[in-house]
Amino acid sequence: MPAQRDNVISVIPFAGFEKELDYRIPDRFTGDVRIGSLVRIPIRNRQSLGVVAALEGDSGLPPSRLKQITQLIHDEPVLTEELVALARWMRDYYAAPVESIMETMIPGPVRRGMKPKVENYLSVARKVSSGDLEDLRKKAPKQAELYTFLAQQFKPQKKSLVLSRTGVAAASCRALVTRGWVKEEARRLDREAYRDDLGGGETVSVLPPELNEEQEAAASAMLDSLRTKAFRVHLLQGVTGSGKTEVYIKVLREALNDGGGAIFLVPEVALAPQTVGRLRARLEKESGVRTVVWHSHLSEGERFDAWNAVVTGEARLVVGARSAVFAPVPDLRMIVVDEEHEPAYKQEEVPRYHGRDVAVYRAWLNRALCVLGSATPSLESLRNVSEGKYVANRLLKRVDDRRLPMIHVVDMCREILSKRGAFGLSRPLVDKMIDRFEKKEQTILFINRRGYSSSVLCPDCGHVLECEHCSVSLTYHRSDETVKCHLCGHQRPAPKKCPSCRSVKIRWKGFGTQRVEDAVRKVLPKASIERMDTDAMSKRNRFREILRDFRLGKIDVLVGTQMIAKGLDFPNVTLVGLVDADLSLHVPDFRAHERTFQLLVQVSGRSGRGDRAGEVVVQTFTPHAGTIQYARREDFDGFIEEEMESRRSFQYPPFRHLIHHLFHGPNPEKLEFYTERWVRHLEEKLPEAMEIRGPCPAPLEKVKDRYRYQVWYFTHNVTRLVPKLQALRREFPWPDDVVQVLDVDAVNLT
Repeated sequence: MPAQRDNVISVIPFAGFEKELDYRIPDRFTGDVRIGSLVRIPIRNRQSLGVVAALEGDSGLPPSRLKQITQLIHDEPVLTEELVALARWMRDYYAAPVESIMETMIPGPVRRGMKPKVENYLSVARKVSSGDLEDLRKKAPKQAELYTFLAQQFKPQKKSLVLSRTGVAAASCRALVTRGWVKEEARRLDREAYRDDLGGGETVSVLPPELNEEQEAAASAMLDSLRTKAFRVHLLQGVTGSGKTEVYIKVLREALNDGGGAIFLVPEVALAPQTVGRLRARLEKESGVRTVVWHSHLSEGERFDAWNAVVTGEARLVVGARSAVFAPVPDLRMIVVDEEHEPAYKQEEVPRYHGRDVAVYRAWLNRALCVLGSATPSLESLRNVSEGKYVANRLLKRVDDRRLPMIHVVDMCREILSKRGAFGLSRPLVDKMIDRFEKKEQTILFINRRGYSSSVLCPDCGHVLECEHCSVSLTYHRSDETVKCHLCGHQRPAPKKCPSCRSVKIRWKGFGTQRVEDAVRKVLPKASIERMDTDAMSKRNRFREILRDFRLGKIDVLVGTQMIAKGLDFPNVTLVGLVDADLSLHVPDFRAHERTFQLLVQVSGRSGRGDRAGEVVVQTFTPHAGTIQYARREDFDGFIEEEMESRRSFQYPPFRHLIHHLFHGPNPEKLEFYTERWVRHLEEKLPEAMEIRGPCPAPLEKVKDRYRYQVWYFTHNVTRLVPKLQALRREFPWPDDVVQVLDVDAVNLT
């Protein structure tokens, strides 16, 4: 530990500004304050939280002029030293307030000072003579009774249980402790009492399968990197069902058996139960390495218990969604980012970090191994492979030589003209669903749109029901007969007549998960059908219950959105239907083709993962689109070559970084004026630092009664550009009602 100069430390305050401040450590905390400690500090006339960033100050002020910290919140540091360094990097790279980064890293109950639950235990401290015990029985019979009871026990007993059984008051117990006859000690609750929302998770086989040659080769390469104890990134590209998880487990086992810690990231909370069940069955039972869960759906107590288990070293493996990348794992040796291509790893609120990229940087800080896995890697990761920054390992076949599913592309234009099938479901898809049901096999239907219908349209006057606060149409939800805005949450009863012309012919246009569910019930009236989207998941842990029932065969057809599109492994699923492949293909985003291809491959991969061959039905109005045909032929390399060439010609990511600058305010004219003035200011001050495109209205021009404009910046060097942008933003005369959002390496451009 670095020596402290006159007990002076540097603290990152949670006070709304970026400057680190120096404080003195009072004598009562000497030796207890470390880098990463959470402390309470005085700032002007109020108290604030802060994290110790360094064990020496840099203000140059003599210690006598510095204020003292007033409280040490926890005995253990809440962040590791490298997490403090990571926070500083995120502040500079993502242009994020350091306070928001710290609040993301440190769970809320930890910031609020929650302590571990403890239980007091009683035991005999020393044996006493029968004479002394007889004297005590005459003077204080209850104390003697309590001592006699404890003397008959073979091990310490819970204080609450002892007092309850003997009927002795707590005061008598205190008297015995003071006398030195009885010992009272506080113990943290045992491991079985650990609160965990996946405590009753899925049962997973503990028998490790034999790895095939491809898996062994990939695992061996990663183990070589792990043993060097130097930073290395491996991109594990494996077709769906190729056994990537088994490769992860083999390398994780060595990292953990060597005494290190590890983090395993998944893109969706829905994937956590399956992953946790597998890792606990294989690593916890084999090696005794405890696994904890870390994601946003945990209760306050569960979050605290997970954090406490990690900082005390009781748990060395953390599994969770995006925020688990900040778990304070000591001696971090390995980070796995499963389905690394998923947009869900990018946070859309401050701080707008990308979980995959933060994982890579954290691995660098720890000289650790980072493994990125996907059947359809992002173009950014593939570019890093081509530049020699990442090591590529490929799995080209499924385990046990299982066949990849047969993909059928259905032209929905022809289906509509022939009026075949149920609404939204083509005849080929319906026929295959009936066949699977009769064979007692399972089906997954995917559509990336919630609700019953995407819009409400009047055929007489053409009026479309739109949100009063956002520039989007309202979605009809049949379950409660409402129309809802999926941006701002506004909802109202569904109209019976057109609000414009009063026509009763008002109709629903398009379809969502609810309407697909209704169509399936008409086709398969005897089947068990469940829907899995954010509307249906309002009940806590409902997603886990549905996935468990689906695995047990209690559900025949599962209808859902992106939460069922990747990573899930159900051996009895032999049919997958992609109800509308065009939803993600025809959107104003240069990543539309990449995301559609990834979606098609990932959804297809849910089929045929058991002994029986699988099939996939892709419904589309553009069956000859290159993206769909590449996916149908399973031609990943062909798609990547074409898409990379397209990105190169426009110098889009991954060939340059994209920074998305969004402006919003209540007055569109004022907003346009200031964004144009800002761009002229940039062009004058930073003429060659970047390419500027815009300003222009954002694709969603209005959200929650605020109008939106955007500017794109393209650059080869984010770390040089962002500080300059930040300095210019601070000096520019922004009006109070114009709010800016700077999103580095933006994923969502709407």
